[in-house]
Amino acid sequence: MKAIVQERFGPPEVLRLVDIDPPRIGADEVLIQVHAAALNPYDWHVLRGDPRVARLMGIGLTRPKALVAGVDVAGEVAGVGTDVHGLRPGDEVLGFCHGALAEYARAGADRVVPKPAGLSFGEAAAIPMAALTALQGVRDVGKVGAGTRVLVNGAAGGVGTYAIQLAVALGAEVTGVCGTANVELVRSLGAAHVVDYTSEDFTDGPTRYDVILDNVGNRPLASCGGH
Repeated sequence: MKAIVQERFGPPEVLRLVDIDPPRIGADEVLIQVHAAALNPYDWHVLRGDPRVARLMGIGLTRPKALVAGVDVAGEVAGVGTDVHGLRPGDEVLGFCHGALAEYARAGADRVVPKPAGLSFGEAAAIPMAALTALQGVRDVGKVGAGTRVLVNGAAGGVGTYAIQLAVALGAEVTGVCGTANVELVRSLGAAHVVDYTSEDFTDGPTRYDVILDNVGNRPLASCGGH
């Protein structure tokens, strides 16, 4: 099969398109025929092995632990392990896998879910990492609920766009921070207020927030503490 592999850390030039054998799946895994894959900042960090602490957290010390790049996937189940129940060949799924940038990838059966029929494979592939990160930040860590005042910095990015919609669905009043070109997008996603960072610094205003989801990290933590 065709796959994009990474044998060392470095710039995008270290990636190579090669022919390799399809992955073998374990008893609790599924084989996915990849229809679409998505890239996130995470993939950029894995590519470069940066920051260095990420290497200690499992991506590999001197070289990438995963030969095939990519984790976000949408596709069709092509095979199931002996201990897998509830999934069968032909099922359309999305989720996290080992080596999304290939014709076939393996994934834990508990790391994929059925793809909604109304979504294309391309749309579905854009969900896993960004949406789960937003869900964890908004619901699990932020404990956002009705009446919560939430600010999302980096509101037009992958995590930010999901975070706005999730927070609004939970009853929050959301302020989104983005650039000029994305003001209308952020407003269309449900943000009650939009701050254009090219003309305004959200840390300078008098408004206070219950939860700040900072996807950018371009303001000192101390400057956000009073907001």
